[in-house]
Amino acid sequence: MANYENERREILAQANNTVKELLERKSVRAFLDKEISPEEKRQILYAAADAPSAGCQQLYTILDITDQELKNKLAVTCDNQPFIAKASMVLVFCSDCRKWYEAFQSAGCEPRNPGAGDLLLAVTDTAIAAQNAVTAAWSLGIGSCYIGDIMENCEEQQKLLNLPKYVVPTVMAVFGYPTEQQKNRTKPVRFNMEDIVFENGYKERTPEDYRNMFDIRRGSQSYEEWMEKFCNRKFNSDFSREMTRSVEEYLKQFR
Repeated sequence: MANYENERREILAQANNTVKELLERKSVRAFLDKEISPEEKRQILYAAADAPSAGCQQLYTILDITDQELKNKLAVTCDNQPFIAKASMVLVFCSDCRKWYEAFQSAGCEPRNPGAGDLLLAVTDTAIAAQNAVTAAWSLGIGSCYIGDIMENCEEQQKLLNLPKYVVPTVMAVFGYPTEQQKNRTKPVRFNMEDIVFENGYKERTPEDYRNMFDIRRGSQSYEEWMEKFCNRKFNSDFSREMTRSVEEYLKQFR
């Protein structure tokens, strides 16, 4: 079994600048007191807008959160994370199935109501645009962190962001110049390649496969101990349950 970190170091030694930046980019949750310039923001937003998109429809709308009071509120509604309010730039990427629907209507078309397939396509567009933004930011020396909690507390988020029907906040990303500690901290280990890449079709994993897969994650803890703690901290957590409830509420619009 090839070790992911060993292979990653080999690739880094040979990689061009683009691949190197993708491999070295890490989440940043502590920022310097330094503003992102208008030109840097412009470059990041254009990188997002130039992302691949289904039929070049750009099924998203990006909310540029510049109001400090709104940042403060989002820090609370997104699982009480104060660093959100301290970020120099906060972008909320919304899957937007409304704009084409209304554009069709304005042209006298008779569009069907947006459905689940339309939403999933929009989510894909939205996530790709967001990834372009964080990648562009990293190339400028600007760190970022994805905030999945924007999908929680749908009733509050809809009010805060003035979100109409068929518009779903899918990704929030916060940006800023990283502190030295954030620059130097170790990037979390990834799974070995054979555990995430299957050739030509999905392969069912055995219990032993899962044990081997998580050997690089669990450290000195037993597989059962590590897995129970992670399950309780993430999958069975209150915020995870709230996210599921909230997303189910959004989905009701697309039935």
